[in-house]
Amino acid sequence: MKNAITDVPGIKVGHFSDFKGFTGCTVILCEEGAVCGMDIRGSASGTRQVDALSVNHIVEKIHAILLCGGSSFGLEAAQGVMDYLEEKGLGFDVGVRKIPIVPTAVIFDLTFGDPYAKPTAEMGYQACASASYEVPEGSVGAGVGATVGKLFEMERATKGGLGTSSVILPDGLVVAALCVVNAFGDVIDNVTGKIIAGARKAPNSYEFADTLKSMRDGYVKKEFGIESTTLGVVATNGKFNKREMTKIAQMAHAGLVKTISPAHTTFDGDLIFALSTGKVEADINLVGILSAFVVAEAIKRAIKKADGFGIIPAFKDIFRGSKVS
Repeated sequence: MKNAITDVPGIKVGHFSDFKGFTGCTVILCEEGAVCGMDIRGSASGTRQVDALSVNHIVEKIHAILLCGGSSFGLEAAQGVMDYLEEKGLGFDVGVRKIPIVPTAVIFDLTFGDPYAKPTAEMGYQACASASYEVPEGSVGAGVGATVGKLFEMERATKGGLGTSSVILPDGLVVAALCVVNAFGDVIDNVTGKIIAGARKAPNSYEFADTLKSMRDGYVKKEFGIESTTLGVVATNGKFNKREMTKIAQMAHAGLVKTISPAHTTFDGDLIFALSTGKVEADINLVGILSAFVVAEAIKRAIKKADGFGIIPAFKDIFRGSKVS
């Protein structure tokens, strides 16, 4: 057990990290095909090819999911994933050619690093080529430029990142998640109730302002913002159809709500994909509940593994000596 989304048989993960422009992309490969649903709760999402996830769409299975920095510019990286899969003869067969189905979602990270840096098709291809069952976490891939706690803009934010987690039951059922945490709100440890990342009281302070309390006290961000999004992918070897996976994606958002405060705002593009590799008979409610659990764990790991690169503080800077589990 790797405590990662790759504990689901048939799933591999690859990153491309740009540590100069501070952006990147992460691919979740399911080359044998997977049934996929999706649920968007934020109001500022950026996506590509997600129409294939509709229960009314002819496509039954996808072949990869791509998560990217670079805002809408990063959607270009999906072409590299399609090129990689096409070379392997994978995709939806339309007779004259196979079309890889690669739903893609982006985060806005343009204010952390170089605003002109973006994931490219070559980066998407290289992420696929490097994919394995080991999943580096923290400020890697799509999490390189992720930040959280942006009520007072970037100078008082905390570093976000990418994390993963899994649960394996005795009967062989696996439920796992991978999350890129780039939230407007604060990240909460749902066990202790304490803030572990978020808006800080001053640029040089490690004390958290408490976004929800600050808003209750009258500090409200009125202008429309596009700089925040938490992206999640949950995966299971449970056997479900597209409609059922959409419901599981909906239930998985409970993990986001448990660990991010506030969540699903007009400043966020919060989105969760849900994948089924269809190997084990399973109960939809059990998988939905476990999905919420692993999403919450993945979000916390994303924060605890993050690196601020000397630009803004990360968890490990604020809580020096704290054990990361």
